[in-house]
Amino acid sequence: MTNLKAQKRLAASVAGVGISRVKIVEDYIEDVQSSLTREEIRNLIKDGKIIILKKVGISGGRLKEKRKKRTLKSEGKKAGSRKGKKGARANSKQMWVKRIRKIRAYLKWLRDHKVIDRHTYRELYLKAKGGNYKGVSDVRNVLIQMGKLRGE
Repeated sequence: MTNLKAQKRLAASVAGVGISRVKIVEDYIEDVQSSLTREEIRNLIKDGKIIILKKVGISGGRLKEKRKKRTLKSEGKKAGSRKGKKGARANSKQMWVKRIRKIRAYLKWLRDHKVIDRHTYRELYLKAKGGNYKGVSDVRNVLIQMGKLRGE
């Protein structure tokens, strides 16, 4: 195999690409070997005796798919993607407001439908305000234990 290092380097310089993108066609090795000037190399590239390969890139398909999924609410929010603590991601005050409103609405419904009397309602309401219950299901369990509701 003949040494075409200089010609490849010149072709890369003329085309403004890296040496790895310069390919010399096997049939024209003698022509390429005899040419030593930039002008001759430029002509060989124009004639197709020296080929400049296209740039090889990386596919953005996976990244595009990932970004698309991020826009959907359920995707990209699971354990491996989370950075902050629970309290940093979900405002604790907002969580409390949501929870207490549900509990209070449930207690009012029970009172209005005569499932519990107003004294029991008040007792449970104040306990909810004090943070005794984690949620509506917790209140239900307490009422079942008190005998005010039937367990299903």
